[in-house]
Amino acid sequence: MVDLGSTTDPWIGFHFTVEIAGVQQAKFTDCSGLEAKVDVFEYQEGGVNDFVHKLPGRRSFSNVTLKRGVTSSTHLWEWLHRLATKAAKSSEKKNISIVLYDKKGTEVFRWNLINAYPVKWTGPTMQTEQSAVLIESLELAFQEFTIA
Repeated sequence: MVDLGSTTDPWIGFHFTVEIAGVQQAKFTDCSGLEAKVDVFEYQEGGVNDFVHKLPGRRSFSNVTLKRGVTSSTHLWEWLHRLATKAAKSSEKKNISIVLYDKKGTEVFRWNLINAYPVKWTGPTMQTEQSAVLIESLELAFQEFTIA
């Protein structure tokens, strides 16, 4: 049951880390795509013409995209490459946690992506007229997620 009687201030979204297989990785600057949905199955019952039954169907999750500044580390690219070229692909699936912290640095929320693996890596966009930080992104698919 949802408690609608109490209110709390929302958390700030910039203080988070990403743990891959339990190890905190270099800070990511962006995390998007945390989404779960339940498909709706419509059932038209014979003899009932004034409405259609709407029943819950399968649950699904969108892919999550992580972005960070480019460093000398190539481990994100190598993870995708191993998955695409290795016969034993199940060993490349990892549990990933996206951990949110409050202003004091205390963990307040954790999204756990179960059996995650990379499906897309995007390298930086480079332009000679700009001096911006180069960003790489990694898109992850996963089996399910839990919230702690």
